[in-house]
Order: sequence, then structure tokens, then C-alpha cells
Amino acid sequence: MLTPRTARIKESLFARPRQISLERALLYRESYQQTEGQSPVMRRARAFAHVLERHQIVIDGDDLLVGNRTPTPRAGVLSPEMSPYWIMDELDAFPVRPQDTFEVSEEDKRTYREVLYPFWAGRSLNDWYTAHRPEDVASAERDRVFAVAQTDKGQGHIIADVPEVLGRGLGDLLSEVERLRDADPGNDFLRAGALCVDALIGYVRRYERIVRDAAAGREPADEHATVTLPATPERAAELARLADVLGHVATEPCRDLYDALQMTWLVCVALQHESNASSISLGRMDQYLLPYYRASVAAGVGNAEVRELLQCFYLKTNTVVFVRSTESARFFAGFPTGYNLVVGGVDADGADAANELSELLLDLQRDTRLPQPNLSVRVHAGSPETLLRKAAEIIRLGDGLPQCFNDEVNVESFARRGVSLADARDYAVVGCVELSIPGRMYGLHDICMFNMMRCLELTMREHPEGFASFDALEREVERTIDHYVGLMVRGCNVCDEAHRETSPTPLLSVLVHDSLERGADITSGGARYNPSGVQGVGTANLADSLYVVKKAVFEEGALTWSELLAMLERDWGGEGDEVWRQRFINRYAKYGNDVDEVDQIGRRFLAHYGEEVEKYENPRGGRFQPGSYTVSAHIPLGAAVGATPDGRRAGEQLADGGLSPMVGRDKSGPTASLLSVSKLENVLDTNGSLLNVKFSPSTLEGEAGLSRLVAYLRSFCRLGIQHIQFNVVDRATLIDAQEHPENHRDLVVRVAGYSAMFVELARPIQDDIINRTEHRL
Repeated sequence: MLTPRTARIKESLFARPRQISLERALLYRESYQQTEGQSPVMRRARAFAHVLERHQIVIDGDDLLVGNRTPTPRAGVLSPEMSPYWIMDELDAFPVRPQDTFEVSEEDKRTYREVLYPFWAGRSLNDWYTAHRPEDVASAERDRVFAVAQTDKGQGHIIADVPEVLGRGLGDLLSEVERLRDADPGNDFLRAGALCVDALIGYVRRYERIVRDAAAGREPADEHATVTLPATPERAAELARLADVLGHVATEPCRDLYDALQMTWLVCVALQHESNASSISLGRMDQYLLPYYRASVAAGVGNAEVRELLQCFYLKTNTVVFVRSTESARFFAGFPTGYNLVVGGVDADGADAANELSELLLDLQRDTRLPQPNLSVRVHAGSPETLLRKAAEIIRLGDGLPQCFNDEVNVESFARRGVSLADARDYAVVGCVELSIPGRMYGLHDICMFNMMRCLELTMREHPEGFASFDALEREVERTIDHYVGLMVRGCNVCDEAHRETSPTPLLSVLVHDSLERGADITSGGARYNPSGVQGVGTANLADSLYVVKKAVFEEGALTWSELLAMLERDWGGEGDEVWRQRFINRYAKYGNDVDEVDQIGRRFLAHYGEEVEKYENPRGGRFQPGSYTVSAHIPLGAAVGATPDGRRAGEQLADGGLSPMVGRDKSGPTASLLSVSKLENVLDTNGSLLNVKFSPSTLEGEAGLSRLVAYLRSFCRLGIQHIQFNVVDRATLIDAQEHPENHRDLVVRVAGYSAMFVELARPIQDDIINRTEHRL
């Protein structure tokens, strides 16, 4: 359970409404005014250093770990250097929009309109993208087949090599970067990298000075600091100890868990200051924190102190949320910050890597009960029973955490793509479910979502004459997919180039191999592995729809092609149409029920999409890789698609998750769903896939329920499915939370590859979660 200190910290996270903060935006502009004519990478490095020197540092009376991104927790940071336009359009809407609201003062609105917008209009990343995007790509985006992401925000979805920082210290890292810079003085990336590491050391020293002043009972000399001075000798001693930790880790290797947690969090905060980008994830923390945890235990640090420090770290990850546009918030509803923390799995030799810290990091969710960090557990055939039981215990709490990833398929997936076996075995997760190699991959993992159902709709509309056979229809849908994949790739590559030309990330690049050796920022191909990840959405609806057409039109002759098109065009609004709609929903088999004929249609099209995607190369020398997950995009993507033969009405959501059955259509139980997903070529989806399962809490009660869930996880692993996650909450609770949100402030649910506070979700997403089939084991 939480300690009195951490309980107060948790309460403070939600004590006031979320606010918009202009601090970073103003400091960025201030720096850019002084660096006209310099290279983009140097301008970014100097702006980063300026933010670290001047932003408001806040230390309250409970902090054991320091590091704040904004003056108030859960404040939204604006990045007009990425795109000033949507912000300008939505200034008045932030407090009242349907999803992810923020308060913004009239003074800040005026500052944005009169100071920030005029400066960034015409020179942002989005301007570069729109100026270079081909017209046919723009037209395809207007057709709503795909939507290129990251055209108005920093690109995260990456895991920095935090273990190297902990193990060697920033001082040694700076020496290496300076040596490389001095050997190649004309390389702006190396100059920028040295500047950033030096700025980070100065940032840690800045915290040290502020904390040391506070420990002595003095107001800080730093004019940009707000500190709660110690009220007791015990608090003064805590601050003195914290100052010593900061003084050490500023340049030296970490000695124990306290050092390691503090340094890890300050690196996280610094990377946020650099890019304001989501999903700069934490990687395999049970592996790289283990030596520091054991050092603390050997030094006599008790379990209670260890647990409180870890609670403080977990709570810190909940202080960061992101401001997205109204449209983007529909795709990523509920603040999926993406602090993904992975435990378990195998080591470089293929042996089980779980340890005593693995279970402790899972068990901490029992204390905090918050959406971050986004806990993930890697499962393989040799996973110890104790780890799976701990995972099952935490899953049945009902917070949607941890999610589970399958080493038996994911290691092979990466090895097939040319990743070394040792690196493949070290995979972790970024953001929601995207698979990445820690400290070695810049994967643009969330660069685009591709709507396969829209491809079916366009194919059907463009062929009112029909097809001679069902196979001819399938081939034409594949041709439509191929056409739009080609356009999608061109759009993604322009966005990739926009990040290279306007928004390099020198600090992050220093922490990703092999950028220093190559002397190149990760946006210019510096990383060891350089894929681009694009998500194919709509597998379940595509399989269901095509199966109905196959049976009703081509095999049974129950209606003609033109009759079907007319019903869809009417959105089932004509006389007798509802009878047909119900027949299509209820008479014909659906994906997710272990019916081979319909499942094989899903397999064909998901594989075709993946094989088409991987033909293409990006500007960083990497290849495109497919994934299949939706975040919350199944709702806006569904809004782009008219009525479909599976019985959907126009604008209704698509299947959630990515590989999950359509909501309410999985009638044969949770094992049948696993069997359907197992028939897909899951090994292709190296960018990640997602399967949602919703269980009734009663089915997991007691020892018997726990054993059933462990057995289900073993089956998931054996069947070669990449990912699975769970909601364990009953429908009545969700409905009551929707009607009486004030009584359910702490209710955490699984949305897609992330958890969120249920009451912070817009009603369409709440309805989707309520309506998912509630299974029993």
C-alpha cells in the first residue's frame, strides 16, 4: 500500500484541473531568436540547454525524487515549433472539447496569439511537411484511407540507453562525445550532442544546488525555483541526502537504487524537455535496475524504503500528460503517455531473465493503481510460475495492467528482419504495444494508421457492376490496398524528412547506438536499426464483411451485388434492410469464434498488407514494418467508413485493439478468440499487434480463478500470439461510473495498448469499453 507520503503525492496529482503551460514554448522561442542562421541540430541543442537553465523547478515537501516538466503536475506543454496552427484554432476549445480538456488563461491565449503564433507560423515542422507532401498523398489522406501522424508533434516511441548512463556516468559520456567532436570539428551533430550532455550535467547540478539550499533552510538562490522548505529536522535530512545523490549522479556512475531511480527520472524529464514527445519509454527496468537494487539491499536498505522510492518513481511517471489536437485526442484518448516498463523475458543467451525485481515492479501497481507506468510482462515457454502468478494477481485488480508479450513469436519476428539474435532477445515495448530494441532502434513506430475497411468500401463503390467471382473481389481489394500503401509510404517518408530537416534530437541520439559512431542524429539514420512502423487497422471487420459477401452473394445467391450496394448506400435505412442487417450479423460466422473459413480471410489480408508494406524503404536506410493496433483510433477510423456488409452502420466504430474481434461478435468464449488470432501470421507484425480480452471479475476470483488465468497465459504463449491484455471489470460498475463519475475518480481501465482513468474518457470510448464482450473462463 501507499505510504502517507506517497498517498499525498498521488492525491496532489488530481487536486487541480489540468492546465496549459506556455513555459517551454516561450523559452524555445527566446532561444531561436538568438540562433538565426545556425543549423537545425545546433538550434535545437541550444534551445534545449536554454530550457534546462531557465524553466521553473518545483520541489514540494514530500519529494524524495526530483524532476518536474511543468510547474504543476499533469499540465499540457505546447510545441508550436512542430505546428502552431491547430493550437491557434483550439485555444478557446481546450476547456470544453469532448476529450482531454485543459484550462488555459486569457493571458496565455493572448500571449500565444500575439507572440508565439506569429513567430512559428511558416517555419514549423508541419509547414515543411505540407510544403513537400505530394498532392496525390494529400488527396489520399482526404480520402481517409490513412492518416500520417507526427506531422505536428515530436517523435518519441523510443527507448534511450538509460542503463549506459547509470553504469558509466554522464561525465564519462561527455568525455567520449567531446573526443569525437574534437576529432571531427565540422560535425554539427557531435557539437550539438556535447552541448546537450553538458547541459544535462548542468541541469542535475542545478537541482543539487536548489535542494542543498533547501536542506539548509535557505530560499534557493535560483530565481526560477519554487521550494517547500523543510518543516522538520527529518525532512532537512532527507533533502541533504537527496542533494548528495544529485551531486554524485551529475557526473558519476550510480551506486545504488536511489541513485539509479533519480538519474533515470532526470533523463526522462530532460528528453521530454528536448522533444515534448510521447512514449519515450523505460525499457527492461527489472534487468538494468537489478544491480542497484541488490546494492541497496546489501547495504541494509529495508523493503519499506525500497518500496517507497519505487512508488515515488511510479507516481512521477503520472505527472506527465500530452496535449493533442481534438482530432488526435480521438485517436489517442485518455493521455497514453507511454512510459512502458517491461519485466520478464529471456536474456541474450535465451535463458529466463526474471528476477526478484520483476515481481516487485509488477506488485507496485497494487499500491499506486494509476495508468503509468504502462506495465508489460514478457512471457515465454520457460517463464517461471511465480512470475505468471504475480502477473495474474495484478491483472485481476482490474487496471488493465500488465499487458503480456510473447517472446516465442517476437524474438523470431525481429530476427527475421535482420536484427541480431542478442538484440532481438533484448526487445522491449514503447508507447502502447510497439516493439523496439532498447537503445538501438529509432523506429517511427507510430507514423501512420491504415484503414483497410476504407479500402474495401472504395473497392465496392468503384465497381457497381460487381465481380465474376469472390476471388476476383479479393484480388481487387488487395490492389486497392497496394495503391494506398504506396501513397502512405510516400507521406510517411516526407514526415520522416521533416523531422530530419527541422527537429533533430541530439541528446536522445547520443543515447542511441550507433549515432555517435556514425556521427549522425537518429533522424538522419544514426541508430543501429531504422524501421518505420505503420498500422493496418480493420482485420476483424474486413474478414467479417468479406465472409458475408462470399456467402450471401457468391455462394447462396441470397441477394445481388447491386442490392447489397444499395442497402449499404442507404445505411440499412430502406424497407426490409434491417432484416438483412440482422441476418448478416447473426447468421454468418464472425472472426474471433474459431471458424476457420472466416479467420483465413483475416489471415490473407493482414498478411497481404504486411508483405506489401515491407517492400518499401525509408530515408534513414531502414524498411517499413507492419503492425496491427488501434489505440483508440477504431472510433474515428470507423467514423470514416460507411455501412459495411458485416452489419455495421455508417460511422460506427471498427473492432477495437487491432486483432480483437468486433465488439459483441465473439460469442464462443475467450479460448476461441485466441485460436482465431493464432491463425494470423503474427510473426509479420514486428511493429506490434493488440488483442483485447474482457473478463468478468467473478471468473478470476480465488485460487481457482488465478490458476485459470495463468493457464490462459500459457495458452496465449503456446499459440504464438504477440500480445494480449485484459479488462477485468463488470458492466454494472462501468455504467455507474459513466453516470456518476464523481464516485469513480480512481477507476482505471484498459483502452487499447494503454490504461486510462475511465472518467477522463469521452463517452464513445466509454461505451466501447462497456460493450466489449465480458468473458468467463
